[in-house]
Amino acid sequence: MDGLVHGDHTLTHTHTYASPFATPEYVPDAYMRRAYLTGFKGSAGTAVITADDAFLWTDSRYWNEATSSLDANHWTLQKSGQAGTKTIPKWLGALATAHYRTHQAANNDNKAPLVVGMDPYVHAASFAKELQDAFQQAADDLNLNENSDAPLVQVGVLDTSNANLIDPIWGSDRPAVPASPFRIHPLEYAGWSVAEKVAKIRKQMQTKKATLAVFCTLDDVAYLLNVRATGDVDTCPIGIAYATVSMDEVTLYCNPLKVQDATVQEHLKDVSLKPYDDVVADIAAHCATPTGRKVWIDKARAIYALSSVIPEKCLVNAQNAVTPMKAVKNRAELQGMRQAHIVDGAAMAKFMAWLEKTIVQEGRAVSEVEIDEVLTGCRAEQPGFTEVSFPTIAGVGPNAAIIHYRASADSDLMKCLDKENPILIDSGGQYTYGTTDVTRTWHFGEPAAEFVDSYTRVLKGHIGLDEMIYPENTPGFALDIYARRWLWDAGKDYGHGTGHGVGAALNVHEGPHGISPRWANTEVLKNGMIVSNEPGYYEDGNYGIRIENLLEILYVKPEHNVESAEDDDADAPNSTEKKFLKFKKLTMIPIQKNLIDIGMMSPGELDWIDAYHEEVMEKVSPLLEADSPAMVWLTKSCEKIERKDC
Repeated sequence: MDGLVHGDHTLTHTHTYASPFATPEYVPDAYMRRAYLTGFKGSAGTAVITADDAFLWTDSRYWNEATSSLDANHWTLQKSGQAGTKTIPKWLGALATAHYRTHQAANNDNKAPLVVGMDPYVHAASFAKELQDAFQQAADDLNLNENSDAPLVQVGVLDTSNANLIDPIWGSDRPAVPASPFRIHPLEYAGWSVAEKVAKIRKQMQTKKATLAVFCTLDDVAYLLNVRATGDVDTCPIGIAYATVSMDEVTLYCNPLKVQDATVQEHLKDVSLKPYDDVVADIAAHCATPTGRKVWIDKARAIYALSSVIPEKCLVNAQNAVTPMKAVKNRAELQGMRQAHIVDGAAMAKFMAWLEKTIVQEGRAVSEVEIDEVLTGCRAEQPGFTEVSFPTIAGVGPNAAIIHYRASADSDLMKCLDKENPILIDSGGQYTYGTTDVTRTWHFGEPAAEFVDSYTRVLKGHIGLDEMIYPENTPGFALDIYARRWLWDAGKDYGHGTGHGVGAALNVHEGPHGISPRWANTEVLKNGMIVSNEPGYYEDGNYGIRIENLLEILYVKPEHNVESAEDDDADAPNSTEKKFLKFKKLTMIPIQKNLIDIGMMSPGELDWIDAYHEEVMEKVSPLLEADSPAMVWLTKSCEKIERKDC
């Protein structure tokens, strides 16, 4: 689920308690309950506590970080996605079965079900449904409800009736919920006005016979109302709020402090403003009104507190109207993203000139923290920069194998970069006109042969995906193999997805599309979408490699590049001709050439590198001063690659 899950309520009497955050990727400090409880600060994970044990589920990106963060005397790591590791609903279903059998073996007539406590304001509605289904399956497996005339027997129940269990423990040390002011996202970057977006939503509401559309995630709200905020959620230009659209009203639910600016009030003059906490009661009241009320909400991206007040007869559970609009960028959004990546290339050229000079010429080792600070400073000099788009990952040597590593001056893990070790830098910027995300792996000394082999295989996979031409209506998972092929040839792989969507001056991770082995995501890639291309390889305790560009998706034939986001009928076929899509590079940052085994590269792959560097030079150099260190570095880095004689 993208966006922030909101809230302050949970349970006080329970056998088992579940605490995310598994739902949003980045959250305000006030909502980092799982981090407070466990010490694990990764952006994906859920804690489950029973009367006897405590567990943390997280995926392969965070196994290393979780292992080092959790107190093994109290917490057991459950490695999501690993063979033999049950999902949380299935695990709790099995626990409910064991609970029932324990009472049965004791000849206890009071076979009370397992009670699982959950905060409905921080868990997705889809998670609650999966948990309830798991309890039902457990009861069915025990053949408890074969007699339809007998009372229903439950082996597990979900209790969401009481206040959050963690907040009283946290007490006065819990940070305040932020109320950063909204700012207007200019139409020149948004492309569509609020009125145009609302009209598109209402047209779809009519098709679905919905009387109210609910938008729960913060990036959806920001996109819909053409507003942004800095400070509510670090690195994400979004504010804590909900929004609803009916046939005659648009309502924004937020802290009044967020809309005190007169220009923002004028911008939102056609939007009703209500207190943040009113949203649940208002949705319930809408459903309580007779005569065919229907509420359109995406339960996969909504908190349980919202969905639970919508009766089944009133529910339209489907992907909301903003999700596909936001994913397929319009002309203004694409232009802003292109500009952001050119500006980002200039910032990176300045940074790399400094880093190479410091390491190679001055011979000074540079800490990961200093690298983060200097890189952010170079971006901050660029016009329109507001903040980084996610916490910078600057991992030296073995730290690069921790996929979402973040350096800290007070951490025993922090290392310094010298000529002996490689570094992986995954970073990006938020600009008023666009969002960037780029990863490069650098080495300023003599890399080992095995490192060069792995680097070259990652690069070949990157090029292989970049050059793909594929028919429209192709889901992202169908392309994933092209990024992994050369690693697979060597018996190697990586545990994360190959590509994610990216927002336009919004969240750096955005759905619904992606490129990964997760075949359950059947969202097709479309003209106007943006996706990352980031294969990698990681040797625990040794090094990590990743090469990431952002890509724009467009039709192969120029005449097909009608912007579907600006024409509701643009996706409708106007001929029997089959249309094909391709990628166009947005990221404008050179790839280190001396880490490549030229003998492993085909002539076509070498041509790809030269053509890419020629484009980088053409677009970025006008932003740099002639003969400046940044220009010297860029010029050298973009020189044609030296080829071996055939």
